[in-house]
Amino acid sequence: MTRTVVDAVTVFQVIAGEDPDDAVTAAARGQVIPKYAESLQRDGLKGARIGILRQAYERETTDPEIVDIFMAAVAELKRAGATIVDPARVELTGVTRAQGSGSCGGFKYDINRYLAAQGDRVPVHSLEEIIRSRRWHPSIEARLRSAQEGSENGPETEACKADAAYREQFRAAVGKTMDGNKLDAFVYPTWSNPPRLIGDLNTPHGDNSQVFSPTTGWPAINVPMGYSRGTLPAGMTFFGRAWSEATLIKFAYAYEQATHHRHPPASTPPVR
Repeated sequence: MTRTVVDAVTVFQVIAGEDPDDAVTAAARGQVIPKYAESLQRDGLKGARIGILRQAYERETTDPEIVDIFMAAVAELKRAGATIVDPARVELTGVTRAQGSGSCGGFKYDINRYLAAQGDRVPVHSLEEIIRSRRWHPSIEARLRSAQEGSENGPETEACKADAAYREQFRAAVGKTMDGNKLDAFVYPTWSNPPRLIGDLNTPHGDNSQVFSPTTGWPAINVPMGYSRGTLPAGMTFFGRAWSEATLIKFAYAYEQATHHRHPPASTPPVR
């Protein structure tokens, strides 16, 4: 979300920590927030042990050029001093949600409570009122209506308890792989394909950031690794253990400084 790792660290230092209005951050209680600028080390990849998480990006539609760019990035990691473990597979056999438990509907639960607490500061106070207002883009209508038709399923419901149990199993599987391979982090392409053009509804779209980091709740950081089709940016994700933000910043910064892949878009003037 920023031009450089330094910019990202500057923002992150301000927003990191526990938020009393966000129960998820309660896990940060008691954690000492590091001075993340201390992780901005040009030689930060020396001695790092990094695994290639092929499960995160290999699929039938994966673009060969993205794989080539990524493997070139892996070679750059090696030149910067990292040891690469390939593959570093997470064994997910048996890691499943309880059958029939339903979906933990966090979106509807969270947005209804958030809007209801805003009082006169907002014009709508529930997901139902948002839908009735029709002040939304048609592309998200199906998701809004689907959420409204489903149950709120707050944190204490069986659905959310089952989801929490699944996430704990997933974390244990990832941690076991990292421990067994003595890994400091994983890497993988942030998306398996080039970004598609505006209006293109046929080529693969999405990203590889919807599984490992959000399911475990563990940190990840993305840094540019090159360009596909000559001009379309491609990124590499570093994904690590709980509370390893400082380590991931160190790896991302060292890689950025060793490669300087990003350049300002030709369509916009430089920021002064």
